[in-house]
Amino acid sequence: MNQGVTGGSGPTSSDPEPPRPHAARDRGLVLRWGLPRDPAAGSHLAGFLVATVATVLLTRAFLAAAGYPQIGGDGLHIAHVLWGGLLMAVAFVLLLSFVGPVVRPAGALIGGVGFGLFVDEVGKFVTEDNDYFYGPTAALIYGTVVGLVLLGEALHGRIPHHPVEHLAGAADHAVAGLAGGFTTRTRAEAHELLDRAGDITGAREVGALLDAVEEDTRELPNPIEIVGQAVVRGTRRLVGARWVPWATVGVLVLASVGAVARGLVAWFGGADVPWWIVTGLLLSAVASTAAAALGLVVVRSDRHRAYLLFRRAVLISLLVTQVFVFRIEEWSATVGLLVDLLVLGLITAELQQIASGSDEDGDDLGRR
Repeated sequence: MNQGVTGGSGPTSSDPEPPRPHAARDRGLVLRWGLPRDPAAGSHLAGFLVATVATVLLTRAFLAAAGYPQIGGDGLHIAHVLWGGLLMAVAFVLLLSFVGPVVRPAGALIGGVGFGLFVDEVGKFVTEDNDYFYGPTAALIYGTVVGLVLLGEALHGRIPHHPVEHLAGAADHAVAGLAGGFTTRTRAEAHELLDRAGDITGAREVGALLDAVEEDTRELPNPIEIVGQAVVRGTRRLVGARWVPWATVGVLVLASVGAVARGLVAWFGGADVPWWIVTGLLLSAVASTAAAALGLVVVRSDRHRAYLLFRRAVLISLLVTQVFVFRIEEWSATVGLLVDLLVLGLITAELQQIASGSDEDGDDLGRR
């Protein structure tokens, strides 16, 4: 048999190539379809959902203050669900018209405002008499947002990004950079994604492309990133105060106890609430309180584990308890939602400080 010029010791033209790391055939079906996840998707989805919730709350507040005016006349009523649909269409047009990551924050915010205007009128479309003030509307809207949060968590929070997804993210930055150049910050972000991808097929080529992009000091502001960084800075300053961790735990426990109290008051007060709503409220509040209490038990010996338990407690409250509270108290339950979000921000900031090694001297909650 002819072994080629190498005399049989090396590969010939008919020999298969050695397998490459992370070869296409070894990837999941979604990646093989050409659908890598955006590494920045979590930020975009958060901006979308925050814009949605803020739009609903501001719309309700404005309409209440203005006496629920109607736009139209002569038998016509231009409901704000139409403006919501228009804004969602604008967001789709932007996202489908421009390549690269720059347009996505704007699309997320515009789409979030549009979806907020849309979902705010859900009461009209689930009742026979088009009742905007339908009692369970707040719970339906909140449940929808929770469902989207869980969907985002399933898509981006549970499964680590594949190296090729980081590589695709770096190449996505290059797409925008080829047209408008890179600021120092943007170039650093792109190279960070490339570093996370590692030494895989295409990494060197993408790196050379990033290095070829010209410097440019102008870039479109990212409102989601600006607000997010401000929140992070504020919460990190707060957790530096000695009293804040204790106050955080206290507020968390009080919020759970308050939810239980509201459920019992509603039940014994004869409120028109199904029994399973009150039962779900009680069980979820008990679970949240139990997680917070367990965190208090272990906080002196294992601060990181304790704050993970506190985070679990507030997530139970946000994703389960508050759904039932909104069904019972409707829009007045917004205060409890804001409290939970503040507590979650403080707990997340504390976990980030622990992870960054800011407390390596053994300074635990009991010593602060």
